[in-house]
Amino acid sequence: MLDTDVSNREHRSRLLEGMAHAVSRKGFGDTTVGDVVGEAGVSRRTFYEHFESKAECLVALYEAASHNALKVLRDSIRPGHAWQTQVDAALRAYLGCLASNPVLVRTLFIEILHLGAEGLASRRRVNQEIADFIVRTVNDDGGASITPKMAMAIVGGINELVLEYIEQDKVARLEELVEPASRLVHLVTRTS
Repeated sequence: MLDTDVSNREHRSRLLEGMAHAVSRKGFGDTTVGDVVGEAGVSRRTFYEHFESKAECLVALYEAASHNALKVLRDSIRPGHAWQTQVDAALRAYLGCLASNPVLVRTLFIEILHLGAEGLASRRRVNQEIADFIVRTVNDDGGASITPKMAMAIVGGINELVLEYIEQDKVARLEELVEPASRLVHLVTRTS
């Protein structure tokens, strides 16, 4: 049973990676299940053992990659440091994580929206997790406070900065956004 679990996790991981590469090359609309399994080196049967559709696979990829980026954010926090220092470190870690995997960035910020309501719902869930993280990080320090709505505004603002860099083919330089994103957080916390 253990070998089967390992094999299933490995196949699922390969399928998610295959989806990322196929979508990055062709866009979601033109990507087929055949493209995904070809990239993953598995059979169609294996694909359908894990996912009902390519849309479900894309959502799984989006959520897995987003949760990995959120883990990077959480791991960058150093309790005992001022919240401003923690925000700067978290932004540097988050944007660095995105820049290190340009294949996923387009999927995370653009291709997920091709799924309509399902993709938007997934995006909203992830954005809410990030906004909640911001609220906890800022408010736990005791020196500043931020409302959940303003935290979501920060998430939206940072997403727009990232989208601009995607459109300008500057994903490798996402860490340049640390300074303006940090200023945004600092300005919003002063006015919340």
